[in-house]
Amino acid sequence: MNETEQLLEQVADRVRTCARGTGKARPAPLGSGEIARAEAILGFALPPLLALLHTRIGDGGFGPGQGLLPLRQAVGTYGAQRASGWRWPEGVLPIADFGCGTYVCVDCRSETAQVLLFDPNPGEPDLAWSLDTPSLAAWLRGWLDGTAWFCEESAVGEECDLELLPWAEFRSRI
Repeated sequence: MNETEQLLEQVADRVRTCARGTGKARPAPLGSGEIARAEAILGFALPPLLALLHTRIGDGGFGPGQGLLPLRQAVGTYGAQRASGWRWPEGVLPIADFGCGTYVCVDCRSETAQVLLFDPNPGEPDLAWSLDTPSLAAWLRGWLDGTAWFCEESAVGEECDLELLPWAEFRSRI
């Protein structure tokens, strides 16, 4: 079993455990045709791991915070953000809403599917984008093992200021 398959199995196990504990059913997985339709609307391909999460685990509702966005919602949010007053980079898909206008996003043009944090609250577009994690796989592993900054059981908490690095590619992608 390769690393991606192991990671998908770990995510699936966590999702099953959470579903049993809460009694909430997760959304059904999408078909490959729905991935292709989303990619046609977006104009770019989803990272393979993100597509597998939606086709093998479920269409959102699991993961950090309130979970991954359903793909249709992620596509709609991408379009709305691109049309808004914010300069939204091409190929950067929001995958989770962390509230107060803050989104966790995946750079679909990055080889590793970098995870970015969009936080408009500083009010300055150049300050809104940060590199969260070098890859979607690492971001998921941080959620699974509780070491990510957004995990309640993480060592990063209220007493620790989160200092993410600015996303260096922002200017070249708008």
